Amino acid sequence: MSLSRTALRAVRSYSTASPITVKHSTSNSSGSLLGNVEVNWASRSPVERHEIYEKLAEIQKQDWKALTIDEKKAAYYVAFGAHGPRQAVNPPGHSIKILVGTLAACGAAIGIFGLIRSSAPAPPKTMTKEWQEASTEMAKEQKINPITGISSEGYAGKGFVSA
Repeated sequence: MSLSRTALRAVRSYSTASPITVKHSTSNSSGSLLGNVEVNWASRSPVERHEIYEKLAEIQKQDWKALTIDEKKAAYYVAFGAHGPRQAVNPPGHSIKILVGTLAACGAAIGIFGLIRSSAPAPPKTMTKEWQEASTEMAKEQKINPITGISSEGYAGKGFVSA
């Protein structure tokens, strides 16, 4: 079983203590530093925060089963807590601004589409229903695609009529 440097120092200084006591004494020495980190993290100086970060980095190299609850909570809070960039809370009315902006963007897109569509030329004369019906009749007269298409026996499709 390998011990960290901190644990070895504790063993040397407490030569009469058992290994279990050494682990707890190592954890308890960080207790005052790591206790309630989430409560007083914002009030600590950047130097203290860095010390806590380094202490947690050293503690996490040990067996995770040997960590105390306070150490686990502190490690989680420092890694994933609501501090720094994760502390930002949306100001009041932020959701309404996003909703209005989204609706405005959709309205602008629909308006631009309508403007472009209104200035487009009329559809070609080959798209009229009469032209398409005449194309279907011409295809039947010329026996176009006699196996499976318009000229086949029992054809029930619309032919070239699309609308």
